Amino acid sequence: MQSLCKTLPIMKRHRSKPSLTTTTAAAAAAPPTPSTPPPPQTLRPTPKPQSISSKKPRNILSHLTHPKPIPTHQQSPQTPKWVPLNLSKSELSLPLTFPTGQTFRWKQTDHHNHIQYTGVVGSHLVSLKQLEDGDVAYSFHHTANEAGARMALLDFLNAGICLADMWEGFSASDPRFAELARRLGGARVLRQDPLECLVQFLCSSNNNIGRITRMVDFISSLGNYLGTVGGLDFHEFPSLDRLSQVSEEELRKAGFGYRAKYIIGTVDALQSKPGGGAEWLASLREIDLQKAIDALSTLPGVGPKVAACIALFSLDQHQAIPVDTHVWQIATRYLIPELAGTHLTPKLCSRVADAFVSKYGKYAGWAQTLLFIAELPSQKTLLLSDSCISRCQKPVKQKGRRSSGPIDGDSSQKLGIEGQEADEKL
Repeated sequence: MQSLCKTLPIMKRHRSKPSLTTTTAAAAAAPPTPSTPPPPQTLRPTPKPQSISSKKPRNILSHLTHPKPIPTHQQSPQTPKWVPLNLSKSELSLPLTFPTGQTFRWKQTDHHNHIQYTGVVGSHLVSLKQLEDGDVAYSFHHTANEAGARMALLDFLNAGICLADMWEGFSASDPRFAELARRLGGARVLRQDPLECLVQFLCSSNNNIGRITRMVDFISSLGNYLGTVGGLDFHEFPSLDRLSQVSEEELRKAGFGYRAKYIIGTVDALQSKPGGGAEWLASLREIDLQKAIDALSTLPGVGPKVAACIALFSLDQHQAIPVDTHVWQIATRYLIPELAGTHLTPKLCSRVADAFVSKYGKYAGWAQTLLFIAELPSQKTLLLSDSCISRCQKPVKQKGRRSSGPIDGDSSQKLGIEGQEADEKL
């Protein structure tokens, strides 16, 4: 596969602190030494990645010299200026990144000539659209410091990691992945604010996409109003201090059910961390994956699955594998077929994660994300029409009960906390 990345100066990613600010005195203090997470119960040696995955993708993040905006005559007078992001469609596909269960705060705001999504990065309201040539352009709304906002956006998009390099490495020994990468290029893992990511996945407990989105919208509405785009209101994600002012009763009335107590409990637990919870969450980017998962699992309502989601989508833990029944089905078809027909257990969750890391190395979470997206009905219909995909898949016939069926937009991310507690009456 030829690299499709644009040649840009290489720089190390600036590990920015969470953009959320709190008004507590603790947050104003100097960053403390991260609190020590509880020791893991049992640590198994991390599988050694295969050689195809050992090569680190290039860092393609530029120094952000001011890009040229799209000519005014090509823009609508009713909209702000659009500026190319210098990420091709093979490096960032908006429909393969935003509506796939990583985040629930980005909305499709234009259904006309271009695919357009609008969301919030820190305190910046931004719209992204896919241009006819495949490049992505951005437009900030009411942002004074565009250079800083652009840097924050590229950091949020994990733009320093070259997908083409990564997919080339994975595809070298995996024909099925090679074909999927050709069809699903641009499926990027985001680098979200840890608090924002944590609260979103607490809302995801045994839930569906529509309801998760409504809950996240309610939480978001507690933050500072930033503007309206496409008839939709957008807010900065609320700080820990603001979240602490919300009661469990308010959340239950808003439809959160038993998740309300987890959110309130987690906010309280974070506020008790030395120096503030935002700093503590950011510190988890600097430790190894197992310690990060163990630390997250001390928070109310966070189990291994939700912890893995938070680690992958916000904490730079690129080999984290969130395992649910759908990922289990993928693993038993293509990675550990000897377990086909068996039931998923906590112990087998670890084996699934090990299988992905053994196959794809330290960026296994990115590979798993693409394989997961390929199972979504919106993509599966297209992929199954490709005869090469059919030849490359060769799934193992499942024994015992039939599969629960393909993943769909509402049931795909039952990104649940591992507890079996049913929804209480709201």
